[in-house]
Amino acid sequence: MGEVADGATSVPAATGPLAGVRVLDLTSVIMGPFATQILGDLGADVVSVEDIGGDTNRVMGAGPHPQLSGTSMNLLRNKRNISLDLKLADGREAFLRLAERADIVVTNLRPGPLARLRLTYDDLRARNPKVILCTAHGWPSDSDRAEDPAYDDIIQAATGIADVLGRANGRPMLVPSIIADKVSGLTITYAVLAALHHRDVRGQGQHVEVPMVDAVRAFLLVEHGSAAIAEPPLGPPGYVRILTPNRRPQQTTDGYVNVLPYSQQHYEDLFRAGGRDDMVGDERVATGRARIANSDSLYRDIATVLATNTTAHWLAFCGTHKIPASEVRTLEQLVQELPVVEHPIAGSYRQTPSPVRFSATPANVRRHAPLIGQDGDEVLAEVGYSDDERATLWASGALRKR
Repeated sequence: MGEVADGATSVPAATGPLAGVRVLDLTSVIMGPFATQILGDLGADVVSVEDIGGDTNRVMGAGPHPQLSGTSMNLLRNKRNISLDLKLADGREAFLRLAERADIVVTNLRPGPLARLRLTYDDLRARNPKVILCTAHGWPSDSDRAEDPAYDDIIQAATGIADVLGRANGRPMLVPSIIADKVSGLTITYAVLAALHHRDVRGQGQHVEVPMVDAVRAFLLVEHGSAAIAEPPLGPPGYVRILTPNRRPQQTTDGYVNVLPYSQQHYEDLFRAGGRDDMVGDERVATGRARIANSDSLYRDIATVLATNTTAHWLAFCGTHKIPASEVRTLEQLVQELPVVEHPIAGSYRQTPSPVRFSATPANVRRHAPLIGQDGDEVLAEVGYSDDERATLWASGALRKR
């Protein structure tokens, strides 16, 4: 990969399926930037419009540069950055001129702030009739909570995630990952791609709204709607196999492993190997329904079997008998597997590869995470701003230069 320094070196060509698509990214923190990172990896030309003061994700933990946290090193890649004050008329006009050439605009501003900036869908399509605007925020714009702030913790509480963890662990808890932000980011991604396909077929832009509560609720209820989905309900919500407190990694004589027997044969092979021949033929494992209904006691029994030998022994055994299993890997191990690349300003860092592999249009990383305002001159020149006009924007405070 060619190095991307202060505009002086070449940038590799986009090879992903979205090459040629232009995305204007007016998002912050994690949810929106995660979605636009994916679009950038897939080949889109993403221009990130950042607040003059910089985004929160730039200071989320330590990083190799004052403007680049470990989080932002990968989250902001494949993006060019311009820093505008949208509250100033000149800053707003610059944004609209960028939007004129955008296929997709993504923002996580709530309806009120977006309206006060006069950057609503109607404002954008007046300048670009085919634009796709995706607005993503905590609650639907037609709800009484439309203007309430929302972060991952709040959405986990509002969508049942904290509740299902409480059912399994005795009290409501939060997943130790910003899962609501990331699920919503993935939802943004498929939503704008669907709208892009519609526009390519019908020639029609549109406004796409992604309320986090709707995205995460739909995600959670795939399995946890369960028997309550029927009307009238046939039982309480919650997928019983997932809610047992015994669903957890199992301790071996020298560590931890996670083994998930999935058939009667799997269970009986493990019972025999652990010296529990008395359990062979147990009715609890005879059918899929029985195995789900008896998940709690079966998890407990399998744990006693696995406690009799080493992690390596059980991984080898499960491999031979085709039983799903894995060692419990650490965050340190996962990070150490990532390739080391060179940022032209911040130095070495570990890059998370794209998780999708295309045979004809491979995703690629073309640009390292930019500093605040790094590409402002370049992106404004592309939409017709002269040197003098860019200097005026900078002097007025509407444009930040890094």
